[in-house]
Amino acid sequence: MLIPSLLILAGLIGLLWSADRFVGAAAATACRAGMSTMLVGMTIVSIGTSAPEIVVSLMASLDGVPNLATGNALGSNIANIGLVLGVTAMVVPIPVRFSIVRKELPLLLGATGLAGYALANSQLDRPDGLLLILLLIFSLWWLFRADTPGVADTDADIPDMSLLRALAWLTLTLIVMIASSRALVWGASEMARAFGISELVIGLTIVAIGTSLPELAACVASALKRHHDLAIGNVIGSNLFNMLAVLPIPALIRPGATDPAAAGRDYPVMLLMTLALGMLLLWQRHGKINRLPGAVLTLSYLAYLIWLGSGQNITGV
Repeated sequence: MLIPSLLILAGLIGLLWSADRFVGAAAATACRAGMSTMLVGMTIVSIGTSAPEIVVSLMASLDGVPNLATGNALGSNIANIGLVLGVTAMVVPIPVRFSIVRKELPLLLGATGLAGYALANSQLDRPDGLLLILLLIFSLWWLFRADTPGVADTDADIPDMSLLRALAWLTLTLIVMIASSRALVWGASEMARAFGISELVIGLTIVAIGTSLPELAACVASALKRHHDLAIGNVIGSNLFNMLAVLPIPALIRPGATDPAAAGRDYPVMLLMTLALGMLLLWQRHGKINRLPGAVLTLSYLAYLIWLGSGQNITGV
C-alpha cells in the first residue's frame, strides 16, 4: 500500500498547489481578454474553485470508477458546509447579505433537489446528467442577468499579470491538476480495493476533503481579509457547481447503477446540511454566522466522518 498512499499524497499536494494558481491565472486571463470583473467573479472564480472536483470526477469516470466521482460530488458539498464554512465561522464570524439569500440560495436548493431526484433510483443515466447540465445553464443565465453588488471585491484577488503569462500559468496548472487528479484517483481506487472499502466512501472522505481544501484556504483567507461575500459565495457557488457540473460527469461518461448508499445515506446528509445552511442564512440574513453555529457545523461533519468510519461502511453498504 506504499505506492497508492504516496500517489494519494502527491495527488492532494498537486491539487492544492495547482488549484489556487489555476483560479488566479483563469481570472487574470479573463480580465485581460476583456471580461468584466462581475463575470469573472461569477464564472471563472466560482468554476475555478470547483476545478479539482470536476477534473477528479472526469478522471474517475474515465478510469471506470464512477462511484468515486459520485462520492466526490456529494462529499465535497458536505465538507464545504460542515468543514469549510464551519471552520471559517469559528475563525471569523461571517456577515450575511440578503442578496446572497435571495439569489444564490434558491439555485442551490433547486440543484440539491434535482440531484436527489437523479439519485433516487440508484441510477445515474444520461438524461439525469443532461437535466443537471440544463439547470447549470439556467443558473449561469440567472446569475448573469442579476445585479450583483459587491462583486468588485474579487478584483483585489485577481493577479496582476500579462495575458501571455496568465495563459502560460493556466496551461501549466491545468496539466498539473490533471496529472494530480489521475494519481489521486488511481491511488484511492487501489486503496479501496486493498482494504475492502467502497469507492463511494473513498470519494466521500479522502478525495472530497482533499478537493475541498482549496475552498477552505480561500474562505478563511477571504474572511480574514473581510471579503465576507467571497467566503459565503464561495461555498454556495462551489456546492452549486458540484451538483450541476461535477455530478453529471459520471452520468454522461459512465451511466448506470450507483452505490445504493449514495441515495440512502449520503444524499440525506447532504440535504440536511444544505437545509441547515439555508435556515442559517435566512435566520442571519441581516446578521452574522457566529462561532457557535460554525462549531455545530464542524462537529456535525466530524460526526458524519465517524459514522462513515464505522464498521458498516467497510463493506461498501
